[in-house]
Amino acid sequence: MLSSFKRLLIGRPLKSTALGEQKLNVLKALAILSSDALSSVAYGTEQILIVLATISVIAYWYSIPIAVGVLFLLAALILSYRQIIYSYPQGGGAYLVSKENIGEKAGLIAGGSLLVDYILTVAVSVSAGTDAITSAFPALHTHTVLIACVLVVLITILNLRGLTESASILAYPVYLFVVGLFVLIGVGIYKIMTGDVSPTAQHAAIGAPVQGITLFLLLRAFASGCSALTGVEAISNAIPNFKDPAPKNAAKTLVLMGTLLAILFSGITFLAYYYGISPKHDETVVSQIAKETFGRNYLYFFVQGTTALILVLAANTGYSAFPLLAFSMAKDKYMPRMFTIRGDRLGYSNGIVSLGIASILLIIAFQGKTESLIPLYAVGVFIPFTLSQTGMILKWIREKPSGWLAKLTSNLIGALITLTVLIIFFVTKLNQVWFVIIFLPLIVIGFLRIKNHYEAVGEQLRIQPGDCDYNISGNVIIVPVAGITKVVANSINYAKSITDQIFAVYISFDREDEKRFEEKWQQWQPDVRLVTLQSHYRSVLQPLSKFIDTVEHKASENNYRVTVLIPQFITKKSWHNILHNQSSLLIRTYLIFKKRVIVATLPFHFKK
Repeated sequence: MLSSFKRLLIGRPLKSTALGEQKLNVLKALAILSSDALSSVAYGTEQILIVLATISVIAYWYSIPIAVGVLFLLAALILSYRQIIYSYPQGGGAYLVSKENIGEKAGLIAGGSLLVDYILTVAVSVSAGTDAITSAFPALHTHTVLIACVLVVLITILNLRGLTESASILAYPVYLFVVGLFVLIGVGIYKIMTGDVSPTAQHAAIGAPVQGITLFLLLRAFASGCSALTGVEAISNAIPNFKDPAPKNAAKTLVLMGTLLAILFSGITFLAYYYGISPKHDETVVSQIAKETFGRNYLYFFVQGTTALILVLAANTGYSAFPLLAFSMAKDKYMPRMFTIRGDRLGYSNGIVSLGIASILLIIAFQGKTESLIPLYAVGVFIPFTLSQTGMILKWIREKPSGWLAKLTSNLIGALITLTVLIIFFVTKLNQVWFVIIFLPLIVIGFLRIKNHYEAVGEQLRIQPGDCDYNISGNVIIVPVAGITKVVANSINYAKSITDQIFAVYISFDREDEKRFEEKWQQWQPDVRLVTLQSHYRSVLQPLSKFIDTVEHKASENNYRVTVLIPQFITKKSWHNILHNQSSLLIRTYLIFKKRVIVATLPFHFKK
């Protein structure tokens, strides 16, 4: 039944030979990997205005030069990540660049930041999408967290169905969003040029003096606006998902994404400034611009609907990049090996499910409040931005390839800007991002401990000269028995087929019971030695464990190995298990940690 339900949710398993069919072309990759960056248009401008609103509405004109600064940084990042794509076509992005060029710990900081950032990508995107839905339908405000969690579950299931299938479905909402915003910006600019703008729309002239404005506040607004750049790095992490030639297709997708992001961000920022839009707690800036441009007609609901869709589906960038980055780090032994395993639909399903669970927990913890998550989100991405740019600088200085000075210059400019933004974030939003300072070192320590564990395990498993010289002279089998039944008979017969060194162990709670059982056993299995142990405190594990230790000590002196053969009956229906005690399970769980004891289970299946 579970297998049928799984197949219904995610589809039939795919053969390993079908992996090539799961690769993405440029148009599908643009939809699935750029949705995070493009969706940030919906809240990037709003984050700038939220900061400027603390002074006055006159300060809104500063959103224009701040947007120019954000676009300059975007251009530097696109150039840098284009170089990374060609230099590291195996994927891994900032993690691999930092690890190879700066050092192990720098790579782990970049990798850890990105993994957390992709979790935040899902949480922020879905929360922002839920905000767009509740802006259009205010009655749903009280169900924000529930709506967000349901959406995460749906996106997780969609991604478990496979990369190509999810990309085919997600391409439509992404391109509809792009079309919707192009129409919004085009109609808005046309109305401004023709003077057909609501008389209530007022804005301060660019350059108007603003009392109380400070460099600190402008830097804070710039840092907030840089949240529109999140997701730019995702393509460099997901190069293996592209059709051949993968690096060339990835670079094309990156440039297309940067161009679309620049146009949409510029248009929304300009319209917000010209209309004199102020951020509201119950309505997004894009919703206000659409209402001002179209009124509350079908075009308004089209823009709101596609915005909500792309904000929710922007989470898919996290689902595309997180499993691949987790795979790269797991391959290097910094994360559990389960992240290297492909699922039924050839995706790294353990990474997909882990991302979904972590995102839901984050949404619940922050009650789906986008403004509380975005600062953490932006910091998480600007740390790897800075490290990757620095790593590329060191690479060019060390290798000095053709045209290295131009490449070095672009990376140096990018590194200085991203480092500046990162410092601004920590200085201006320390009360919101202090958590990163504590949490990130703990993640790195966790990665290093995982690596140490795998290295220690590898050392112990590695065969050294002389390791095979140890000879086992024989086997002693201990069979815990609870009565004279077919289950016990099956286990005793199996033990006899292996060795004649057999101990049947019976735990007795009183003397009379012990005597009766010994008499019955003597009549039934006189050739198998029975050991009865008294348990004054009704414990099975304690006396059994002491006896096993005694036998193991004597057996080891003669090069014998001890096997505990546990009889266990298997009921036909799983719910029948609750009707029986689970003593065999308890014994097995306890004994499995004994170093020199082999634990084996012999099942006996019931027919009814």
